[in-house]
Amino acid sequence: MNVALPDFLIAGVPKAGTTALHAALQRHPDLHLSRIKEPKFFLTDGPPPARGGPGDAETYREHVWRREEYEALFDPAPAGALTGEATPFYLYDAGARRRVRELIPRARLIVILRDPVERAHSNWTHLWSAGLEPIGDVVRACAAEPERIAAGWAHFWHYVGLGRYGEQLRELYALFPREQVLVFRYRDLVDRPAATLDRICAFLGVRQGLLTELPRENVTAHPDGGVRHALLSSARRLLPPAPAAAVERLLQHRGDSRRPLTWEQRERLIPYFADDIRLLQEITGEDFGDWLRPRERSGGLVGARPAGQRQARNGRPAAG
Repeated sequence: MNVALPDFLIAGVPKAGTTALHAALQRHPDLHLSRIKEPKFFLTDGPPPARGGPGDAETYREHVWRREEYEALFDPAPAGALTGEATPFYLYDAGARRRVRELIPRARLIVILRDPVERAHSNWTHLWSAGLEPIGDVVRACAAEPERIAAGWAHFWHYVGLGRYGEQLRELYALFPREQVLVFRYRDLVDRPAATLDRICAFLGVRQGLLTELPRENVTAHPDGGVRHALLSSARRLLPPAPAAAVERLLQHRGDSRRPLTWEQRERLIPYFADDIRLLQEITGEDFGDWLRPRERSGGLVGARPAGQRQARNGRPAAG
């Protein structure tokens, strides 16, 4: 292993607790995680694109794409500590999977899978809350995905594509042996944090029993629509980063926790994923049939957003 590159990656998936897991693992004395969550280094071979969908240019400026800057993220690691980072788009991006295989072929990869309809809804709510998503309904936003991809909108807008895990794992297992990949459910992390954190520590080969809680990080707020939201969102999409951040805080101020999908909405979104869920079951040998049915629990599983918390900005701070 190249000591300047990470030993492990939280490689997937967005809106499945990766920010909270990154924060939890930072507390382990045998691990060193990059100060910047989501450096996104493996997403490009050079500079990221300069434009895309709403807010994408701002996000691209946050990428840590120069190798010397990426390696510097792991320089502060104590002697003997395992190093890692969390960029949950690595599982989805074919180029990223290839680059990881080329540079760190023995890396251990952590993948959290969340009900893909719930994941898409949380993803949509994140961007709606930020004032970036112009479509006020997740079903219509998913229908717009092919046009958005064709227009070069960034991965985080791929509400459907990001949730087709069977395809992604099939390609990942063609590059990495299964013993280097840990796959588990988001709900395990939420419902059984201590046991799941121990499972992750065992996979990484570090001491167990030291981590028992999952911090409540990156909880999605769900502001109401209406004239106020429309006006603030329009301003948010036009402003540079510093004033845009102030508008985003106004949008999320006192926002409710994410609202559950209705069965009618869920029923319209499941067909996007049904064939891939069957593929996922074949690949993993596990039953994911509950993802094809109504849910007993829906919406955000980590409760209301803690007081004073904002939607996470992942990546390095962008220049104003």
